[in-house]
Amino acid sequence: MKPVRRRIRRHFGLTAKQVAVRSKRPWYFQTGAAFVFVGLGYFAAYWQYATGNESLRQTMLDNQALNTKVIQVERQLQIEQAAQSVLTKELREVQDENIHIKEDLAFYKNMTNSKR
Repeated sequence: MKPVRRRIRRHFGLTAKQVAVRSKRPWYFQTGAAFVFVGLGYFAAYWQYATGNESLRQTMLDNQALNTKVIQVERQLQIEQAAQSVLTKELREVQDENIHIKEDLAFYKNMTNSKR
């Protein structure tokens, strides 16, 4: 049992040998890989920006077209409301005139009936 403990202590204890882990790739491969990844990141960011910019332009054009349609519909609604108010006023006047004519007609009928 003791020999197993000694072997474990020798590899994992305070007296264990210092081990350095080193990459087997040369520094210029690591630098090249870093440049490639930075380049890919830049390309992805630029592509995202360019497509987002185009999307933004298209959205702004759609927004402008919709705003124009809204303005046209609001003006049409204002015109219809003005026409409605004019028609309501004229209808009231015609109804009042009709009432006066009916009163005059009833008056003249009474006059003609009373002479007989």
